[in-house]
Amino acid sequence: MKNGYLSQWARNVSPSPTLAVDSKAKAMKAAGEDVCGFGAGEPDFDTPSFIKEASAKALAEGKTKYAPASGIPPLREALAERYAALGVLSEPSPGQVVVSPGGKYSCYLAILATCGPGDEVIIPAPYWVSYPEMVKLAGATSRVVFAGDEQGFKVTPAQIEDALTPSTRMLILNSPSNPTGCLYEKAEMEAIVELACRHDFLVMSDEIYEYLLYDGAEHHRPASFGPEASERVITVSGFSKTFSMTGWRLGTLVANPEISKAVADLQSQTSSNATTFAQYGALEAMLGWDRAMDAVSEMLVHFDRRRLNLLEGLEAIEGVSCQRAQGAFYLFPNVSALGLGSEEFSTRLLEERKVAVVSGHAFGADGYVRLSYATSDEVIEKGLSRIQDFCREI
Repeated sequence: MKNGYLSQWARNVSPSPTLAVDSKAKAMKAAGEDVCGFGAGEPDFDTPSFIKEASAKALAEGKTKYAPASGIPPLREALAERYAALGVLSEPSPGQVVVSPGGKYSCYLAILATCGPGDEVIIPAPYWVSYPEMVKLAGATSRVVFAGDEQGFKVTPAQIEDALTPSTRMLILNSPSNPTGCLYEKAEMEAIVELACRHDFLVMSDEIYEYLLYDGAEHHRPASFGPEASERVITVSGFSKTFSMTGWRLGTLVANPEISKAVADLQSQTSSNATTFAQYGALEAMLGWDRAMDAVSEMLVHFDRRRLNLLEGLEAIEGVSCQRAQGAFYLFPNVSALGLGSEEFSTRLLEERKVAVVSGHAFGADGYVRLSYATSDEVIEKGLSRIQDFCREI
Protein backbone atom coordinates (compact mmCIF):
# COMPACT_ATOMS: atom_id res chain seq x y z
CA MET A 1 0.00 0.00 0.00
CA LYS A 2 1.13 3.55 -0.74
CA ASN A 3 1.31 4.63 2.90
CA GLY A 4 1.73 1.22 4.46
CA TYR A 5 -0.83 -0.85 6.29
CA LEU A 6 -0.74 0.96 9.64
CA SER A 7 -2.40 4.16 10.79
CA GLN A 8 -0.48 7.07 12.26
CA TRP A 9 -1.68 6.01 15.74
CA ALA A 10 -0.51 2.42 15.37
CA ARG A 11 2.86 3.48 13.98
CA ASN A 12 3.50 5.85 16.87
CA VAL A 13 2.38 3.79 19.85
CA SER A 14 5.01 1.80 21.77
CA PRO A 15 4.49 -1.67 23.25
CA SER A 16 4.31 -1.94 27.03
CA PRO A 17 7.89 -2.41 28.31
CA THR A 18 6.72 -3.92 31.61
CA LEU A 19 4.72 -6.62 29.83
CA ALA A 20 7.65 -7.16 27.45
CA VAL A 21 10.10 -7.78 30.32
CA ASP A 22 7.69 -10.15 32.04
CA SER A 23 7.05 -12.04 28.79
CA LYS A 24 10.77 -12.36 28.07
CA ALA A 25 11.48 -13.68 31.56
CA LYS A 26 8.68 -16.22 31.26
CA ALA A 27 9.93 -17.32 27.85
CA MET A 28 13.43 -17.83 29.26
CA LYS A 29 12.00 -19.87 32.13
CA ALA A 30 9.98 -21.97 29.69
CA ALA A 31 13.23 -22.65 27.82
CA GLY A 32 14.74 -24.04 31.01
CA GLU A 33 16.72 -21.02 32.22
CA ASP A 34 16.80 -20.20 35.92
CA VAL A 35 15.45 -16.62 35.83
CA CYS A 36 14.62 -14.53 38.87
CA GLY A 37 11.75 -12.34 37.72
CA PHE A 38 11.11 -8.96 39.36
CA GLY A 39 9.20 -7.55 36.40
CA ALA A 40 5.64 -8.67 37.09
CA GLY A 41 3.08 -6.04 38.01
CA GLU A 42 0.59 -8.45 39.52
CA PRO A 43 0.12 -10.21 42.87
CA ASP A 44 1.46 -13.75 42.98
CA PHE A 45 -1.52 -14.91 45.07
CA ASP A 46 -4.72 -16.53 43.87
CA THR A 47 -8.03 -14.68 43.75
CA PRO A 48 -9.95 -15.30 47.01
CA SER A 49 -11.95 -18.49 46.63
CA PHE A 50 -15.35 -16.98 47.47
CA ILE A 51 -14.95 -14.49 44.62
CA LYS A 52 -14.09 -17.27 42.18
CA GLU A 53 -17.03 -19.34 43.41
CA ALA A 54 -19.47 -16.49 42.85
CA SER A 55 -18.22 -16.00 39.30
CA ALA A 56 -18.37 -19.76 38.62
CA LYS A 57 -21.94 -19.81 39.95
CA ALA A 58 -22.90 -16.94 37.64
CA LEU A 59 -21.32 -18.79 34.73
CA ALA A 60 -23.21 -21.99 35.60
CA GLU A 61 -26.46 -20.01 35.84
CA GLY A 62 -26.02 -18.73 32.30
CA LYS A 63 -24.99 -15.17 33.07
CA THR A 64 -23.01 -15.13 29.85
CA LYS A 65 -24.93 -12.58 27.78
CA TYR A 66 -24.35 -8.92 27.09
CA ALA A 67 -24.71 -6.61 30.06
CA PRO A 68 -25.12 -2.83 30.11
CA ALA A 69 -21.94 -1.24 28.76
CA SER A 70 -21.31 0.58 32.04
CA GLY A 71 -21.64 -2.58 34.16
CA ILE A 72 -24.29 -4.75 35.78
CA PRO A 73 -26.61 -2.60 37.94
CA PRO A 74 -26.00 -4.34 41.29
CA LEU A 75 -22.22 -3.93 40.96
CA ARG A 76 -22.52 -0.26 40.05
CA GLU A 77 -24.88 0.25 42.98
CA ALA A 78 -22.46 -1.44 45.39
CA LEU A 79 -19.57 0.64 44.06
CA ALA A 80 -21.62 3.83 44.35
CA GLU A 81 -22.43 3.01 47.97
CA ARG A 82 -18.76 2.42 48.68
CA TYR A 83 -17.59 5.63 47.01
CA ALA A 84 -20.28 7.65 48.77
CA ALA A 85 -19.07 6.27 52.10
CA LEU A 86 -15.53 7.34 51.15
CA GLY A 87 -16.66 10.86 50.24
CA VAL A 88 -15.83 10.52 46.54
CA LEU A 89 -19.55 10.79 45.71
CA SER A 90 -21.88 13.12 47.59
CA GLU A 91 -24.57 10.44 47.38
CA PRO A 92 -24.73 6.87 46.05
CA SER A 93 -25.18 7.60 42.35
CA PRO A 94 -24.68 4.49 40.15
CA GLY A 95 -24.94 6.67 37.05
CA GLN A 96 -21.54 8.15 37.90
CA VAL A 97 -19.87 4.72 38.02
CA VAL A 98 -18.56 2.81 35.00
CA VAL A 99 -17.23 -0.76 35.19
CA SER A 100 -14.71 -1.44 32.44
CA PRO A 101 -12.56 -4.27 31.05
CA GLY A 102 -9.65 -3.27 33.31
CA GLY A 103 -8.26 -0.25 35.12
CA LYS A 104 -5.98 0.41 32.15
CA TYR A 105 -9.02 0.83 29.91
CA SER A 106 -10.66 3.11 32.47
CA CYS A 107 -7.57 5.33 32.37
CA TYR A 108 -7.58 5.40 28.59
CA LEU A 109 -11.27 6.23 28.31
CA ALA A 110 -10.94 8.95 30.96
CA ILE A 111 -8.27 10.61 28.81
CA LEU A 112 -10.06 9.96 25.52
CA ALA A 113 -13.34 11.40 26.84
CA THR A 114 -11.79 14.65 28.01
CA CYS A 115 -8.60 15.34 26.02
CA GLY A 116 -7.83 15.78 22.35
CA PRO A 117 -5.64 17.57 19.82
CA GLY A 118 -4.34 20.85 21.18
CA ASP A 119 -4.72 19.76 24.82
CA GLU A 120 -1.83 19.16 27.20
CA VAL A 121 -1.73 16.57 29.98
CA ILE A 122 0.73 16.98 32.85
CA ILE A 123 2.29 13.65 33.82
CA PRO A 124 4.51 13.47 36.91
CA ALA A 125 7.54 11.23 36.41
CA PRO A 126 8.37 8.55 37.31
CA TYR A 127 5.07 7.53 35.68
CA TRP A 128 3.28 4.33 34.78
CA VAL A 129 4.47 3.42 31.30
CA SER A 130 1.05 3.62 29.63
CA TYR A 131 0.09 7.20 30.51
CA PRO A 132 2.10 8.95 27.75
CA GLU A 133 0.94 6.42 25.17
CA MET A 134 -2.71 6.93 26.15
CA VAL A 135 -2.32 10.69 25.85
CA LYS A 136 -0.72 10.20 22.45
CA LEU A 137 -3.60 7.96 21.29
CA ALA A 138 -6.07 10.67 22.31
CA GLY A 139 -4.20 13.13 20.10
CA ALA A 140 -3.13 15.26 23.07
CA THR A 141 0.39 16.19 24.22
CA SER A 142 2.19 15.08 27.39
CA ARG A 143 4.09 17.54 29.59
CA VAL A 144 6.31 15.51 31.90
CA VAL A 145 7.31 16.92 35.29
CA PHE A 146 10.09 14.97 37.00
CA ALA A 147 10.39 14.30 40.74
CA GLY A 148 13.40 12.24 41.79
CA ASP A 149 14.12 10.32 44.95
CA GLU A 150 15.48 13.45 46.65
CA GLN A 151 11.87 14.69 46.86
CA GLY A 152 10.30 11.32 47.51
CA PHE A 153 9.23 10.97 43.85
CA LYS A 154 6.39 13.45 44.47
CA VAL A 155 5.83 16.57 42.39
CA THR A 156 5.14 19.84 44.17
CA PRO A 157 2.38 22.35 43.43
CA ALA A 158 5.10 24.79 42.35
CA GLN A 159 6.38 22.31 39.75
CA ILE A 160 2.87 21.76 38.44
CA GLU A 161 2.19 25.50 38.30
CA ASP A 162 5.39 26.03 36.33
CA ALA A 163 4.21 23.43 33.79
CA LEU A 164 0.79 25.01 33.26
CA THR A 165 -0.04 26.59 29.91
CA PRO A 166 -3.29 27.84 28.39
CA SER A 167 -3.59 24.36 26.84
CA THR A 168 -3.39 22.41 30.10
CA ARG A 169 -6.39 20.09 30.28
CA MET A 170 -5.50 17.41 32.81
CA LEU A 171 -3.07 16.30 35.48
CA ILE A 172 -2.55 12.59 36.11
CA LEU A 173 -1.94 11.50 39.71
CA ASN A 174 -1.05 7.96 40.76
CA SER A 175 -0.93 7.38 44.51
CA PRO A 176 0.24 4.87 45.63
CA SER A 177 2.56 5.00 42.67
CA ASN A 178 3.69 2.53 40.09
CA PRO A 179 6.73 2.37 39.83
CA THR A 180 7.91 4.03 43.06
CA GLY A 181 5.41 3.00 45.74
CA CYS A 182 5.31 6.62 46.94
CA LEU A 183 2.17 7.99 48.56
CA TYR A 184 1.01 11.60 48.68
CA GLU A 185 0.13 12.99 52.10
CA LYS A 186 -3.27 14.62 52.57
CA ALA A 187 -1.87 18.17 52.68
CA GLU A 188 0.18 17.52 49.52
CA MET A 189 -2.87 16.19 47.70
CA GLU A 190 -5.08 19.05 48.91
CA ALA A 191 -2.61 21.63 47.62
CA ILE A 192 -2.60 19.99 44.18
CA VAL A 193 -6.41 19.81 44.03
CA GLU A 194 -6.64 23.47 45.08
CA LEU A 195 -4.35 24.27 42.15
CA ALA A 196 -6.61 22.32 39.78
CA CYS A 197 -9.66 24.19 40.98
CA ARG A 198 -7.95 27.57 40.76
CA HIS A 199 -6.50 27.01 37.29
CA ASP A 200 -9.44 25.00 35.93
CA PHE A 201 -7.96 21.68 34.87
CA LEU A 202 -9.05 18.08 35.42
CA VAL A 203 -7.31 15.50 37.59
CA MET A 204 -7.29 11.81 36.76
CA SER A 205 -6.55 10.02 40.02
CA ASP A 206 -5.34 6.46 39.37
CA GLU A 207 -5.95 4.65 42.66
CA ILE A 208 -5.50 1.04 41.59
CA TYR A 209 -3.14 0.34 44.53
CA GLU A 210 -5.30 2.15 47.12
CA TYR A 211 -5.55 -0.78 49.56
CA LEU A 212 -1.94 -1.98 49.33
CA LEU A 213 -0.39 0.16 52.08
CA TYR A 214 2.39 -0.26 54.67
CA ASP A 215 3.81 1.38 57.79
CA GLY A 216 0.39 2.65 58.84
CA ALA A 217 0.15 4.84 55.71
CA GLU A 218 -3.23 6.25 54.72
CA HIS A 219 -4.56 6.69 51.21
CA HIS A 220 -6.24 10.01 50.37
CA ARG A 221 -8.76 10.38 47.56
CA PRO A 222 -8.66 13.82 45.91
CA ALA A 223 -12.30 13.62 44.80
CA SER A 224 -13.30 13.58 48.47
CA PHE A 225 -11.94 17.08 49.15
CA GLY A 226 -15.23 18.89 48.48
CA PRO A 227 -17.86 19.47 45.79
CA GLU A 228 -15.55 21.28 43.37
CA ALA A 229 -12.92 18.56 43.69
CA SER A 230 -15.55 15.87 43.14
CA GLU A 231 -16.65 17.68 39.98
CA ARG A 232 -13.23 17.81 38.32
CA VAL A 233 -11.50 14.65 39.63
CA ILE A 234 -11.90 11.40 37.71
CA THR A 235 -11.25 8.46 40.05
CA VAL A 236 -9.95 5.29 38.42
CA SER A 237 -9.43 1.98 40.19
CA GLY A 238 -10.30 -1.69 39.80
CA PHE A 239 -10.17 -5.16 41.27
CA SER A 240 -6.90 -6.37 39.72
CA LYS A 241 -4.29 -5.47 42.33
CA THR A 242 -6.37 -5.47 45.51
CA PHE A 243 -7.95 -8.88 45.05
CA SER A 244 -5.35 -10.48 42.78
CA MET A 245 -7.69 -10.43 39.78
CA THR A 246 -5.38 -9.10 37.07
CA GLY A 247 -6.57 -11.52 34.40
CA TRP A 248 -10.24 -10.87 35.15
CA ARG A 249 -10.01 -7.40 33.54
CA LEU A 250 -12.34 -5.41 35.78
CA GLY A 251 -11.73 -1.69 36.20
CA THR A 252 -13.82 1.11 37.66
CA LEU A 253 -14.26 4.80 36.97
CA VAL A 254 -16.13 7.45 38.95
CA ALA A 255 -16.65 10.95 37.56
CA ASN A 256 -19.18 13.71 37.22
CA PRO A 257 -22.31 12.74 35.23
CA GLU A 258 -21.17 14.33 31.98
CA ILE A 259 -17.81 12.56 31.96
CA SER A 260 -19.11 9.21 33.20
CA LYS A 261 -21.79 9.18 30.47
CA ALA A 262 -19.20 9.99 27.81
CA VAL A 263 -16.96 7.18 29.08
CA ALA A 264 -19.88 4.74 29.04
CA ASP A 265 -20.75 5.80 25.48
CA LEU A 266 -17.16 5.34 24.32
CA GLN A 267 -17.04 1.95 25.97
CA SER A 268 -20.32 0.91 24.33
CA GLN A 269 -18.77 1.58 20.93
CA THR A 270 -15.41 -0.07 21.60
CA SER A 271 -15.42 -2.96 24.07
CA SER A 272 -19.09 -3.18 25.13
CA ASN A 273 -19.32 -4.50 28.69
CA ALA A 274 -16.72 -6.09 30.94
CA THR A 275 -17.17 -9.87 31.05
CA THR A 276 -20.59 -10.46 32.57
CA PHE A 277 -19.94 -13.44 34.83
CA ALA A 278 -16.67 -11.90 36.04
CA GLN A 279 -18.64 -8.90 37.28
CA TYR A 280 -20.60 -11.18 39.60
CA GLY A 281 -17.33 -12.20 41.24
CA ALA A 282 -16.52 -8.53 41.76
CA LEU A 283 -20.00 -8.00 43.18
CA GLU A 284 -19.35 -10.72 45.74
CA ALA A 285 -16.17 -8.90 46.81
CA MET A 286 -18.17 -5.70 47.31
CA LEU A 287 -21.02 -7.37 49.20
CA GLY A 288 -18.59 -9.38 51.36
CA TRP A 289 -16.22 -6.46 51.87
CA ASP A 290 -14.91 -7.45 55.31
CA ARG A 291 -14.20 -10.97 54.11
CA ALA A 292 -12.48 -9.63 51.01
CA MET A 293 -10.31 -7.25 53.02
CA ASP A 294 -9.31 -10.09 55.35
CA ALA A 295 -7.81 -11.79 52.29
CA VAL A 296 -6.05 -8.55 51.36
CA SER A 297 -4.65 -8.20 54.89
CA GLU A 298 -3.21 -11.69 54.69
CA MET A 299 -1.59 -10.89 51.35
CA LEU A 300 -0.14 -7.67 52.78
CA VAL A 301 1.64 -9.57 55.56
CA HIS A 302 3.67 -11.36 52.88
CA PHE A 303 4.16 -8.26 50.74
CA ASP A 304 5.41 -6.26 53.71
CA ARG A 305 7.98 -8.90 54.68
CA ARG A 306 9.21 -9.09 51.09
CA ARG A 307 9.31 -5.29 50.80
CA LEU A 308 11.56 -4.96 53.83
CA ASN A 309 13.82 -7.87 52.85
CA LEU A 310 14.26 -6.53 49.33
CA LEU A 311 14.85 -2.99 50.61
CA GLU A 312 17.49 -4.18 53.08
CA GLY A 313 19.28 -6.17 50.40
CA LEU A 314 19.29 -3.31 47.89
CA GLU A 315 20.52 -0.76 50.41
CA ALA A 316 23.42 -3.05 51.29
CA ILE A 317 24.77 -2.71 47.74
CA GLU A 318 27.44 -0.04 47.33
CA GLY A 319 26.31 2.52 44.79
CA VAL A 320 22.59 1.73 45.14
CA SER A 321 20.10 3.80 47.12
CA CYS A 322 16.42 3.07 47.55
CA GLN A 323 13.40 4.89 48.94
CA ARG A 324 11.15 2.98 51.36
CA ALA A 325 7.89 2.43 49.45
CA GLN A 326 4.65 2.99 51.36
CA GLY A 327 2.30 1.35 48.90
CA ALA A 328 1.83 -0.98 45.90
CA PHE A 329 4.43 -3.77 45.53
CA TYR A 330 7.44 -2.12 43.90
CA LEU A 331 10.79 -0.67 44.85
CA PHE A 332 12.53 1.83 42.58
CA PRO A 333 16.23 1.95 43.46
CA ASN A 334 18.61 4.58 42.12
CA VAL A 335 21.50 2.81 40.33
CA SER A 336 23.00 5.84 38.59
CA ALA A 337 26.12 5.82 40.80
CA LEU A 338 27.10 2.47 39.27
CA GLY A 339 27.91 4.18 35.99
CA LEU A 340 25.37 2.40 33.79
CA GLY A 341 22.18 3.77 32.29
CA SER A 342 18.93 2.03 33.17
CA GLU A 343 18.66 0.25 29.83
CA GLU A 344 22.19 -1.16 29.92
CA PHE A 345 21.87 -2.10 33.59
CA SER A 346 18.63 -4.05 33.12
CA THR A 347 19.72 -5.67 29.84
CA ARG A 348 23.05 -6.86 31.18
CA LEU A 349 21.52 -8.00 34.47
CA LEU A 350 19.13 -10.27 32.58
CA GLU A 351 21.71 -11.54 30.12
CA GLU A 352 24.59 -12.04 32.56
CA ARG A 353 22.81 -12.92 35.83
CA LYS A 354 19.34 -14.03 34.70
CA VAL A 355 17.55 -11.39 36.79
CA ALA A 356 14.64 -9.53 35.19
CA VAL A 357 13.97 -5.92 36.29
CA VAL A 358 12.36 -3.06 34.37
CA SER A 359 14.49 -0.16 33.20
CA GLY A 360 13.60 3.19 34.74
CA HIS A 361 13.79 4.67 31.25
CA ALA A 362 10.36 3.12 30.61
CA PHE A 363 8.97 5.21 33.48
CA GLY A 364 10.61 8.46 32.43
CA ALA A 365 13.39 8.05 34.99
CA ASP A 366 16.77 6.99 33.66
CA GLY A 367 19.16 5.94 36.40
CA TYR A 368 16.55 3.87 38.22
CA VAL A 369 15.13 0.36 37.85
CA ARG A 370 11.86 -1.12 39.06
CA LEU A 371 11.66 -4.34 41.03
CA SER A 372 8.37 -5.97 41.95
CA TYR A 373 8.25 -7.91 45.20
CA ALA A 374 5.09 -9.70 44.08
CA THR A 375 7.19 -12.82 43.93
CA SER A 376 8.36 -15.51 46.33
CA ASP A 377 10.80 -15.09 49.22
CA GLU A 378 13.06 -17.60 47.51
CA VAL A 379 13.22 -15.59 44.30
CA ILE A 380 13.94 -12.40 46.27
CA GLU A 381 16.79 -14.05 48.18
CA LYS A 382 18.34 -15.63 45.10
CA GLY A 383 17.78 -12.53 42.96
CA LEU A 384 19.35 -10.21 45.53
CA SER A 385 22.45 -12.38 45.66
CA ARG A 386 22.78 -12.20 41.89
CA ILE A 387 22.19 -8.44 41.81
CA GLN A 388 24.82 -7.92 44.50
CA ASP A 389 27.34 -10.00 42.54
CA PHE A 390 26.52 -8.14 39.33
CA CYS A 391 26.95 -4.71 40.93
CA ARG A 392 30.29 -5.68 42.49
CA GLU A 393 31.65 -6.76 39.12
CA ILE A 394 30.57 -3.73 37.07
